[in-house]
Amino acid sequence: MVSSVHTNSAAMSALQVLNKTNSDLEQTQNRVASGYKVGGARDDSAVFAVAQGMRGDIGALAAVRTSLDRANSIVDVAIAGSESISDLLIELRSKALAASDTSINGAARSAYDEDFKSLISQISTIINNSEFDGANLLDGSQTNGIGFIADIDSTDQITLDTENLSLGGSIITFAATASLGTATLASGLVSTIDTSLSNVNAALSRLGATANRVDTHVSFVSKLSDSLEQGVGNLVDADLSKESARLQALQVKQQLGVQALSIANQNSQTILSLFQG
Repeated sequence: MVSSVHTNSAAMSALQVLNKTNSDLEQTQNRVASGYKVGGARDDSAVFAVAQGMRGDIGALAAVRTSLDRANSIVDVAIAGSESISDLLIELRSKALAASDTSINGAARSAYDEDFKSLISQISTIINNSEFDGANLLDGSQTNGIGFIADIDSTDQITLDTENLSLGGSIITFAATASLGTATLASGLVSTIDTSLSNVNAALSRLGATANRVDTHVSFVSKLSDSLEQGVGNLVDADLSKESARLQALQVKQQLGVQALSIANQNSQTILSLFQG
């Protein structure tokens, strides 16, 4: 190798190695600090693009989960209301049966009738208040059911079917004006209330099945989201135990590179000694 004061090949080579070591050290320090081996497109454009697409799907699944949670709340309120109405119908049947007794006097019949009308009024109150976020499955206001997004493309929906429990309807068949004023009226209402109770219990069964369907889909969405998050992690997360070992090795390599450059920079002093007498 030619000894020259203009060109120090050893120093240039040592500097290149040191620069490469410093670059690798900076990259490793960034991985340790951020926890990512691919923190942006500069690190690995293909992997980063795939990871971003998966993150988009995770965000969409969060929106699906929010929609399904709202569906769950609405159907839970409807179930609670229907259960309360079923309990009230049992009480109404008991009142009607007692009032069908021809032997009771007018005062007793009037008392039964007042209780009966109070319970009917309570049914209407429950129906009107079985609402969540503006949605009511029991009052007949939602004729076509309520749809909720079920996938990230918004092409599939889960629909909550309504159960119209309004008085005088197809499920609760007696009217709000029903009365136990006579034994004959009371006797007729016993059968009507029996039918209404069976209808309400059937509606409860349908609401329960819908709630189970929503719960099942919520569980699926949660598992899918977890799988996607794990997939993103596999793509972009740094192995910190590996990066820690690499960091220590690069720090030692950096120190050796600085020493090698220092030695190479002394070549000019060696050349100078050739001209000393």
